Amino acid sequence: MDWSNVTAEDLFEALREVDWSSPPRPLSEFFSRFTVPRSYSKWNSRLKCNLYYYRTNYFIMIMLILGLGFLRRPLAIVAALLTALSIAFLNDSFAGTFNEKVTRTVRQFSPHLAAKMRPPHTPVIRGRPSAKRAIHICGQPRLVFVLLFSTVSFILWFVSCGLITVLWASAAGLLVTLLHASLRTPNLKARLNTFREEFRSVWRNYSEL
Repeated sequence: MDWSNVTAEDLFEALREVDWSSPPRPLSEFFSRFTVPRSYSKWNSRLKCNLYYYRTNYFIMIMLILGLGFLRRPLAIVAALLTALSIAFLNDSFAGTFNEKVTRTVRQFSPHLAAKMRPPHTPVIRGRPSAKRAIHICGQPRLVFVLLFSTVSFILWFVSCGLITVLWASAAGLLVTLLHASLRTPNLKARLNTFREEFRSVWRNYSEL
């Protein structure tokens, strides 16, 4: 994949569809070999590649920075968790995995309730299941949970007066992420992962034909 030709919209779309359940990269790999890019094109390509490859590490790092900023504000910590959860629900893989785990847990106590939490059947178009279907959580469209958690988190932000804190913590987390993604030299694993994701994308588009 030529990362120099990848737009920001393509990157966000890839992050929305990517599997976030994968474990983070080892710290020995995450903090290894930093070099300054020689040109703007190399920096742009390196930045997009690292953001995609170390996405889980960056997410954990930003959450840790936010947590350190909210040590004296317990309501702000809850608000930050709800905000992060509402954003994570926008990812197809996370929403589907979350729904499966919740349904599996509820099934142990109430199989009848778990059956009601199942998503509706995939619509069939011309004898084939539709590739595009709405993501459901606990039997409801995920937009319902996104709006619910966003509203509750906004109220908690207002009550805890932690908006200034989250702005500073978010700016610090994004700055650290930007510096690391700009200076971390992509290794062979990152390049192989890029080729693998490119093959998966091509195969997914082929299977939908």
